[in-house]
Amino acid sequence: MHALPSLKIEPNYESFLTLTPQGFHKLSYIEWGNSTHEDVLVCAHALSRNCRDFDYLARALEKSYRIACPDLLGSGASDYLGNPEIYTFSQYLNDMVNLLARLGVQKIHWVGTCLGGILGMMLAAQPNSPIKSLILNDVGMIVPSLPLQRILTFASNDNKFLSLHDAKKYFQSVLMPLGITDPEHWDHLTQHGILRDDKGDFRLAYDPAIAKTLNRSTSNLHLGAYWQAIKCPILVLRGEDSDFLEPEVVTKMKYFQPHAEFVTIPGCGHSPSLMAPNQIQIIEDWLGKVIV
Repeated sequence: MHALPSLKIEPNYESFLTLTPQGFHKLSYIEWGNSTHEDVLVCAHALSRNCRDFDYLARALEKSYRIACPDLLGSGASDYLGNPEIYTFSQYLNDMVNLLARLGVQKIHWVGTCLGGILGMMLAAQPNSPIKSLILNDVGMIVPSLPLQRILTFASNDNKFLSLHDAKKYFQSVLMPLGITDPEHWDHLTQHGILRDDKGDFRLAYDPAIAKTLNRSTSNLHLGAYWQAIKCPILVLRGEDSDFLEPEVVTKMKYFQPHAEFVTIPGCGHSPSLMAPNQIQIIEDWLGKVIV
């Protein structure tokens, strides 16, 4: 099992222009590992999160993979548009297709948490998809409305903080289901989860408008057609106490994809942080089996 990876070496920040109904905007991503490596891993974050959530995973895997972690539009270092009409699945999907073109690769392996997993399912389900293996972190073919609305509600927050300490307390409150026990991990999420505005205040590192389009729906999000169409190997991670990926949904998913693998992560809900050594080991071992 891995020891905690050192985070002294920083990734390379890259960006490109993506087209939206409001014109061209910057889409940022970071790269780890050897840029010429043929095995490419794309890691897509959850709503209101950012690319730095995957730092521990990337540091553990960078010797074996070229790893690209995008900031979805409206998050992290990508542009904030302030218009909820822009933050749609179709926009995110187009941005990810542009990312693959930017990387210049014909095949990839995808790790997606929550929203990042939904995008992974949608892309992997397409004919001739470049996704050759798919890891879903606590998201499945049905997303229940109540936990979805809970996430959208706090993602709509535009909190400001007077200090890093106050920001850390906020993250420890709203992200408690991640099951993080290492203080270093909380420091890392806090450092990369906030930015400083023009007035010098600390604010959350995403555009609150990202939640408003999805927030209009009060029904479950059904993704079964995508799930059933996926042809590549699939690993699904589920937090033991998650209400976002319910056991009965897992049962349905197994029926439609009998060859998919499912692993329950103890001590967390929605969603596993992918920062703990045991979680990183699960991903590394599975990728080692399916990538030939």
